[in-house]
Amino acid sequence: MTSTPGTTTAPASSATGAPAPADGLATGFLEAAMALLARVRDEEAGAITAAGGLLAETVASGGRLFAFGAGHSSLPAQDLVYRAGGLALMNLLAGPGVVGVDVRPATLGSALERVEGYATAVLDSSPLRAGDALVVISLSGRNALPVEMAQAARARGVRVIGVTSVAYAEGTTARNPSGTFLKDHCDLVLDSKIAVGDAELSVEGIGAPFAPASTVVASAILQAVMASAAGALLERGVQPPMLRSGNVDGGHAWNAEVFATYRDRIFYQH
Repeated sequence: MTSTPGTTTAPASSATGAPAPADGLATGFLEAAMALLARVRDEEAGAITAAGGLLAETVASGGRLFAFGAGHSSLPAQDLVYRAGGLALMNLLAGPGVVGVDVRPATLGSALERVEGYATAVLDSSPLRAGDALVVISLSGRNALPVEMAQAARARGVRVIGVTSVAYAEGTTARNPSGTFLKDHCDLVLDSKIAVGDAELSVEGIGAPFAPASTVVASAILQAVMASAAGALLERGVQPPMLRSGNVDGGHAWNAEVFATYRDRIFYQH
């Protein structure tokens, strides 16, 4: 059996010649995901703390917070917005056709990521302004959309945190006119450690590597950033505007007060 870089090779069959048990593959994926999270914990702790500090500084100075991702990279961005235990000031910066797989055919969304000028059009119609912070998530960081999004946002005085896999910048070519990657246009970069191809398992008999972990890891990184931001706000003497679950007693009343206090910085309520 052979394995591809960045994948865990699982046994294709048992001693009896039967196919590998599904529970073994499930365990293999979970172990691979936990190993990636351990790497992030050990290697990205400083960057995560710095990102939390950047967001806290933005909030304390009156700035607004936004998150952007295209395709499946939009899922970690959406996970930050209007959720129990989350920072109420996180807003989704959405581009039509690239929020998850919200168009048909889904391949159109992939094509839109390569369209030059689309990021500028999204920013022109958004409330972003100088002094705000933007999280840009892109696994490969090679397409025009995330690169231009970070580049154009910084040109407008917005501070940018990039969540990407540095391995892609080292193992692939850029797919945008500048020849650069997302990581080249950020104030801070959080490396997800995902190998090129985003597949953690490889099994003889299955034609392609499978079991992607990028969403799990990117979401975990960003929730760690939110936790760090909450602590950094408290250190600055600012009560972190966190949301409570609407499914616990008093949750809706708590959230209504947060929304009222920060209504000028929360856009998903408008």
